[in-house]
Amino acid sequence: MNFLAHIYLSGDEDLVKIGNFMADSIKGKKYRKYGPQIQKGIILHRAIDFYTDTHPVFKESSHRLSERYRHYSGIIVDIFYDHFLAANWKDYCDIPLEEYTIQFYELLKLNYEVLPSNVKNFLPYMIEQNWLLSYASIDGIQSVLNGMNKRTKLKSGMDQATDELTLHYAEFENEFRQFFEDVQRFSDQKLEEISSEK
Repeated sequence: MNFLAHIYLSGDEDLVKIGNFMADSIKGKKYRKYGPQIQKGIILHRAIDFYTDTHPVFKESSHRLSERYRHYSGIIVDIFYDHFLAANWKDYCDIPLEEYTIQFYELLKLNYEVLPSNVKNFLPYMIEQNWLLSYASIDGIQSVLNGMNKRTKLKSGMDQATDELTLHYAEFENEFRQFFEDVQRFSDQKLEEISSEK
């Protein structure tokens, strides 16, 4: 899953959200240097990633892209699924997406010191361009994919993936809804499990 889904799946605990959000930047056992709530978020993030990569519905979505995008197909589906979460946000959260994203950016600013350096580097752009809110539109997803393609030195061709999103929109959305019901349940259970261990 991409940023928005990871934040949403963290529940209501602020520091768990931050840990989940920044987890990709924390390698191996380095998570242990953070406080228990941030650790919880990092552990949850890793569990969600493993669950996602092995889920049959996610694999089905990825397979639709695999011939053209090869090992980048899972990354693209992560981004597509964030689009469907943002586009259907009212089905999952009572707080409007614009308000939710502003609250999260404020939370990041308040906890700026704990963020890894690479997160600090992209944070101003994330806030200025409101990446989380932009996921709700195809244009927003196109912008994300353009950026990802540049980071792969134009090798991935990910900037073309909105073609498949548009062509197979209903199929991807249906798969997202099936998958997201499962990952919500998994995340809730995993968070309870992690909390009982701490």
